Amino acid sequence: MLPDADMKSGSKGQMSHGARPRVAIIGAGFGGLWAARNLAKKPVDVLVVDRNNYHTFLALLYQVAAAELEAEDIAYPVRNILCRNSNIDFALAHARRIDLKNRMIETDGEAISYDYLILATGSISHSFGLPGVETHAYFLKTLEEAVVLKNHIICCFERAARETDAARLKSLLTFVIVGGGATGVEYAGALSELVHGPLVQDYRTIDFSAVRIILLEAADHLIAGMPESVRLYTLERLGKMGVEVRLGAHVAEVTPDRVILGGLDKIETRTIVWTAGVKGEPIAGLSGLPTEKNGRVSVLPTLQVPGHPEIYVAGDLASIEENGRVLPMVAQVAIQSGMAAAKNILRQIDGQPPQLFRYRDRGSMITIGRNTAGAAIGSAAYTGFFAWLLWLVIHLFNLIGFRNRIMVLINWAWDYLLYERAVRFVFPAEMPSLSKSSSCACGTERDDDPPKG
Repeated sequence: MLPDADMKSGSKGQMSHGARPRVAIIGAGFGGLWAARNLAKKPVDVLVVDRNNYHTFLALLYQVAAAELEAEDIAYPVRNILCRNSNIDFALAHARRIDLKNRMIETDGEAISYDYLILATGSISHSFGLPGVETHAYFLKTLEEAVVLKNHIICCFERAARETDAARLKSLLTFVIVGGGATGVEYAGALSELVHGPLVQDYRTIDFSAVRIILLEAADHLIAGMPESVRLYTLERLGKMGVEVRLGAHVAEVTPDRVILGGLDKIETRTIVWTAGVKGEPIAGLSGLPTEKNGRVSVLPTLQVPGHPEIYVAGDLASIEENGRVLPMVAQVAIQSGMAAAKNILRQIDGQPPQLFRYRDRGSMITIGRNTAGAAIGSAAYTGFFAWLLWLVIHLFNLIGFRNRIMVLINWAWDYLLYERAVRFVFPAEMPSLSKSSSCACGTERDDDPPKG
């Protein structure tokens, strides 16, 4: 039961005389949570709506897929984050569409009314309409997808340990990552360290010189937006880690057992990890809000939706133009825009005009592997151990929850000191508890395919 009765504000969502304004926030990511925090203990009633009851620290999602961290290490209950604020409530619901005229949020349960709305639903993977991607590729955007990918990687090695056919063995031991942005680069490095570290000890019958990790990028450089020195350093380090980087590689099609490139070159593989792009979550387009081709909402400089001054958009879903460029889909933009949207709502309630949003770039960083990272802070660029240490400290500090920080620190220390990853198991297995089959033998599309999902 959603707390709709407590959120009612008149037949068309207008503020009732004498009532506290109702603010609904869709999305419990960085943008949504920081918006809620800035509305805490203010004279408003706030309802945070999300389809999951946990917040995911997406910056470390790739480490779950590389068996370095547990899924629960980077997730934290939303209610626990908000519990100390009496004016903030949470609803576990999937917001499907917004009735703009009546100011109602249509969910998979009851409808929720609002006086002000902050859309912070984030982004989803974008396949660009290429054939076979959505059906056969593995994505890395949610906790569930990270766990599925980790299970698949381990199952490939379980199969390879028993495979006698040379062609099938080669396909099982070839891992293709599409997209040379931060996620693709970080996962390629983490996967290389997993394969050439702990898995070498686990699978003594496999010739690990046959393992191929291939990173495909359509542009002529990796990690666009980073300084050239960091890009060149990343390319060099990945090569030394055994990752084959192919620049200018355009994917034309994905099938169950191969990637077909634009030049009709084919890579036989059972593992295609798609990190090539993201687009705005579809609720905006389904609600009739003005969106661009990538699904992001073109907002005013105040983060308001044109024609709807009561609706703000924050984070990845917002297309925020500043100084002739659209701000990137990164956590700092989400946090700052969420905070700004909340402050502007309070200004509106006080009868003051909303302020223009100004983004403060605090730099960007990327980790490639053990002792190797790149960071750009202001006009300075750093690579190597110092950048890696800086990356560790900042990510550990930004994790929500003391337990999560301790568990991540323990796992990182264990991996760093002992070259050991303790979470390389296939779990949960999607099968009945009394099943006699193994986890890696169920749910396959064909008898010789490892499971997906």
